[in-house]
Amino acid sequence: MATTEREITEPVDLCRPDGRLNPAAVGWSRHPLHRANLRGWGRTKRWEYWCVTTPTHLVALTVSDLDFLALNTVYVLEYGAGGRETERTAIVPGGRGVHLPQTIAGAPAPTGGGTTDTVVGPERPTGAAVRIEIREEPGGTRLRARCLTPQKEPVEVDLFAALPTGHETLSVVVPWSERRFQYTSKHTARPASGTVRIGTRVLEFGADGDAWATLDHGRGRWPRSVDWNWGAASGRTDGRTVGLQFGGRWTQGTGSTENALCVDGRLSKIGEELEWRWGPTDHLAPWTIRTPGSSQVDLAFTPFHNRSTRTDAGLLANRTDQCFGRYNGRIRDDRGQDIVVEQLLGWAEDVHMRW
Repeated sequence: MATTEREITEPVDLCRPDGRLNPAAVGWSRHPLHRANLRGWGRTKRWEYWCVTTPTHLVALTVSDLDFLALNTVYVLEYGAGGRETERTAIVPGGRGVHLPQTIAGAPAPTGGGTTDTVVGPERPTGAAVRIEIREEPGGTRLRARCLTPQKEPVEVDLFAALPTGHETLSVVVPWSERRFQYTSKHTARPASGTVRIGTRVLEFGADGDAWATLDHGRGRWPRSVDWNWGAASGRTDGRTVGLQFGGRWTQGTGSTENALCVDGRLSKIGEELEWRWGPTDHLAPWTIRTPGSSQVDLAFTPFHNRSTRTDAGLLANRTDQCFGRYNGRIRDDRGQDIVVEQLLGWAEDVHMRW
């Protein structure tokens, strides 16, 4: 099940002028080098997903353009004090006003200029509206959001996800065909800081150096129906700063994987499909994730919360079980160094999407 993947070291366009996949774009890189010059309508999906975690709470921001509609979401989970969960999603028919850039910070400039910033929603949101701002600043990314909880409490997010000099991330193109393909850039273990206010309560991020940001930047043209697993975690363990990035199912048969380890800022690409085991009828039961052909990954994941969503709205049908929990076990980087993983906070998810 091992894959042979080409490392990309120079800027490259994702698509050819006719909109089909550029063969030179297929591969992976340690820093964002792809320009996602997608064009046209139909099966084209673009999104930014950021999740910032601490030992007691987390916040996730999503901006997604799915062609026929856009979904902008603010999600806050407090698992250290009573398990409070806050979520607000704004649905934008036709994706009006949602324009996601071709590239992210550190990548070549978009064709024809442009910006890597993303801003959606009204300045002062009311009702079910959501305001999200993702702006590049020197040294990292500023994440801001505003909305009201279903109980009409104001929510304000102001976080900074640092990108230390030389910190490596995983970018990879997954090709189903020349007409169906996905470019994803996954960042783990980015130090974060800031605050989230919910009503009069303030949640601190990074005061003790214990907040970590993860990014899922996606651009592509997808099949109508797809299933996937995604797992990620960030933090300090065994005297190292570790980021885990794992995927499954959706990449099978493509020759590409989205699997990697980030240890003290250095990426180890895993060119092998992972073996995922979990309970489809009990997502809160322990999971295991391992490399079947090597000893590079051997982890158990113990969930403590399932963010479960079900949607069936004609063109869009979704079943998502995103479980937050902790990873334990062992990993080995590409230098042959074994690292003990203890209570590393993150998530693992099981998704079916029809879109």
